[in-house]
Amino acid sequence: MVDLTLNELKKYDGKNGKPAYFACEGIIYDVSESTWFTDGEYMVAHFCGRDLTEELKNAPHGDDYFFDIKKVGRLINSDR
Repeated sequence: MVDLTLNELKKYDGKNGKPAYFACEGIIYDVSESTWFTDGEYMVAHFCGRDLTEELKNAPHGDDYFFDIKKVGRLINSDR
């Protein structure tokens, strides 16, 4: 497990072969192998390398959607 700041998370946008991570409710998820995310994007609406907490509050699914997604760390508040 890793701790990343929002600035560090931006590096994991899924572009150019980089891992695709996003955060939600302080947890960082790895969707690099997901068929739902292409180049770090989900339906041209949600993008990796970001904290999607606010965006996903309006999603048509609950927290159970994240049950099978690999958790890789925590989002922390400040840069080290």
